[in-house]
Amino acid sequence: MTVGEKRAEAGAATPPDVLDGPFSTRQLLRVDEALRLADQGTGLVFSVYVGGLDEPVREHAERLHRQLAEPDRSVLIAVSPNQRQLEIVTGRHARKRIPDTYAKLAALSMVAAFGGGDLAGGIIQGLDQLASHAGRG
Repeated sequence: MTVGEKRAEAGAATPPDVLDGPFSTRQLLRVDEALRLADQGTGLVFSVYVGGLDEPVREHAERLHRQLAEPDRSVLIAVSPNQRQLEIVTGRHARKRIPDTYAKLAALSMVAAFGGGDLAGGIIQGLDQLASHAGRG
């Protein structure tokens, strides 16, 4: 579920309180749209977490993934810009459609964008690549 869908569901007429993070409103809307397109195009559930990750980073990302509504069908992109960490976690069903090799390729592309200072663009690019590899479901 995207931020926009949550707001519509709740009937919220005011902007969400997440606007003090690393993204502008426009960037949030672009990431939200990329999430929606990835979900609709694949039948999987994509999520993005941006923030600090406890050590060990992979275990923390896996814990976050397990907390999702449908972890078996979910793909989590966990990014910690301050720690310079990126983890992509796929559920059991999602992993069949996005093998680790493809997740690593998407991660390389994302890291290149992050290195150029484009956090939102890297996330959007990664979502697009992961969804493309997953195909229709």
